Amino acid sequence: MTEHRAGAPIRAMRDDAMTARVVRRVPLMYAAGADALTDRPAHVRASSGMAWIGDRLAVVQDDANFVALVDTDNGQCEVVVLPTGHGGRRQFDDGLGNKRYKHDFEALVAVGDNPTRLMAFGSGSSSTRENILVVRDATTSLLDVRVVSVPQFYAGLRACVAFAGRELNVEGAALVGENIRLFNRGNGAASKTQVPVNATCDINVAALLFHLEHPTQARPPLPQNTAQYLLGEIDGVRLSFTDAVAVGDAVVYVAAAEDSPDSIRDGAVFGSAIGMIHTRYGCPVARWTPLTFNDGDIARVKVEGVAMGLSAAQVFVVVDSDDHDQPSELLELELFGFNLG
Repeated sequence: MTEHRAGAPIRAMRDDAMTARVVRRVPLMYAAGADALTDRPAHVRASSGMAWIGDRLAVVQDDANFVALVDTDNGQCEVVVLPTGHGGRRQFDDGLGNKRYKHDFEALVAVGDNPTRLMAFGSGSSSTRENILVVRDATTSLLDVRVVSVPQFYAGLRACVAFAGRELNVEGAALVGENIRLFNRGNGAASKTQVPVNATCDINVAALLFHLEHPTQARPPLPQNTAQYLLGEIDGVRLSFTDAVAVGDAVVYVAAAEDSPDSIRDGAVFGSAIGMIHTRYGCPVARWTPLTFNDGDIARVKVEGVAMGLSAAQVFVVVDSDDHDQPSELLELELFGFNLG
């Protein structure tokens, strides 16, 4: 094992003893179909993050103001309707000419007892994407939905260059003890003075919730415990974080090899990886393996969200095709060699 030097990026190593095989894939469709009144299509668009809420997987979308509650057996979804956005719309894309107004919710985490509260984070890649979604009592009729603008919080993330690098692009969130660990996606190009970084930071949950209740009076929590990662490559294209979930003392993450020109525009996808970060002999260790199909071929898909299944060998991920006319897919993975307990 290569010794990790404090303050240096943590190098994730490809581990051929680990495998992640796609064993099932289903499209995500709303059980009630399309609804013109709420500007909802028949399918889930651009899935970008997910978390368990009760016995269903909540899935947030980066270009549509809905949270889908997914039945993992068949991909059928109930819906949590979010407030309308610019122009009274809930769908945002280039064809509609309103893509720049989307919230770009990319990371979703469940917090609290049971838990019953969802929090989704805008990417922060532009000033219109500096919002946090809070859904309370998501499994009951007492549902409460708020979208809170928190530019001071995002200013703190952006000012932490060790986390944000050249371009802030929050793509993942995992509940780690009393903190939410945020994952910055290091896609895009470098400038003369800065490079994009894959990095993590910790945000105190209680302090963040207090800031959300009093965004103009209470100071936002600042990022702590930053760490940077070199995640490896698929076919010469850098992997970059897209989501993560805590599993005991470890973190399971997903990353995409997408040839993006920057943090806003899409690029060609060469595959995705799933990995784990843990501590061994006091040193951080990161290992990964590419997603493959049954025949061993790399799955050339962009994985955007991850959640554990009923066992340590079962994982669910969501795939975004970057085509708003096509439904996102839920993929069930079978893991081997991860030793998650």
